[in-house]
Amino acid sequence: MQKRQIGSSDLHISELGLGCMSIGTEENKAKDIITAALDNGVNYLDTADLYSFGENEKMVGKAVQGKRDQVVIGSKVGNDFDKEKGTWEWNPSPQHIKEGLKDSLHRMNLEYIDLYQLHGGTIDDSADEIIDTFEDLKQEGLIREYGISSIRPNVIKQYLERSSIVSVMMQYSLLDRRPEELFPLLDEYNVSVLARGPLAKGMLSGSAGEVVQSKGKEGFLEYSYEELKQFTEQWSQLAGTEENAKSFQYILNNRTVASCIFGASTPAQVEENIQSYEKADPLQEYLYQQMQSISKPLQYKNHRY
Repeated sequence: MQKRQIGSSDLHISELGLGCMSIGTEENKAKDIITAALDNGVNYLDTADLYSFGENEKMVGKAVQGKRDQVVIGSKVGNDFDKEKGTWEWNPSPQHIKEGLKDSLHRMNLEYIDLYQLHGGTIDDSADEIIDTFEDLKQEGLIREYGISSIRPNVIKQYLERSSIVSVMMQYSLLDRRPEELFPLLDEYNVSVLARGPLAKGMLSGSAGEVVQSKGKEGFLEYSYEELKQFTEQWSQLAGTEENAKSFQYILNNRTVASCIFGASTPAQVEENIQSYEKADPLQEYLYQQMQSISKPLQYKNHRY
């Protein structure tokens, strides 16, 4: 599998990365999912302290023991949670970030995290304190690089201008093209996108029609249910039997993107996605234009500059 550099960092990750949120908390099952990804060329695993209130990080840590040199691990911080109560609140304070990292390293049995990401962010946060904290953690060797997971343009712009982030995780797919308006700015700062939700909840997969019937009744972003049905018909004709592959290719056609972060709850789903990616022919420009023509060039409406 091809790899791409994250921003100007020394981190090079596979064009498909595994989002670990859906691997569950049963150790053997979770390990099988992660092992299937690693055995098939994936080297980036994305988790967060909030996922399953810390249990997800434990699953990741156990699965990579003895394989640490093969894996780039990303985690996230900023949500102060109470596992017993099942609640959480936003807390980007320096103290919480430092304690959060300490807890994450303990849960995963790691000495450092490759990519540590702020798990959200608001324009009212003390950005300078947050940035200084991440820089301190980097200097201490506890993290290699840091980034932010956000879909708020005003927050992203603030970190681009004031920090040395190397990545922004954003929801991005053919059905959610909002990040594209930010690509020129991200390129200016040499910051990469980690694209989560590349299959738009399955509405860009081989089961798109069924998924739209079950999950699209209330619409998706600015698409109504009727528009989703129309899109699915056009998408099926355009992508043929390569819906998953074409979805990944559309995203990866933009060099701002370092990786498509897909989720999986079984090893079979991991292998299906990777095989689709590997079998696909390079995306031709005319097909890329056709794909854009059947979708909406959505833009962020909230949290503008």
